[in-house]
Amino acid sequence: MDTIVHLIAFVIALGSVLAALGHAGYLAMLGSAANKRAGGAPIAQYVRSRWGIAAGTTGVSLLALLLTTGGTALDIVAALLAVGSGAAATRALQSTQAKYRSGG
Repeated sequence: MDTIVHLIAFVIALGSVLAALGHAGYLAMLGSAANKRAGGAPIAQYVRSRWGIAAGTTGVSLLALLLTTGGTALDIVAALLAVGSGAAATRALQSTQAKYRSGG
């Protein structure tokens, strides 16, 4: 039973790390494009304001991944942290994408 709980917590934590890194990567690409473009200052400023969220969710998701190396109780805590940080990173990524989505 402990192995199943550990595996589930690990998979959730890994998904959380991927979501957080996806958000950070998107901000990096958006910021890079804004800095290269004339008139991109408002977008670059928005990106700078979102780095705190990206760093926070990445840090918490990495902490959750680290906690999966402990026992069953830590696996449960890790899963809860990972779900929260993964959801926050996903919502932040979706809001940034919706704000700057182009084409159609």
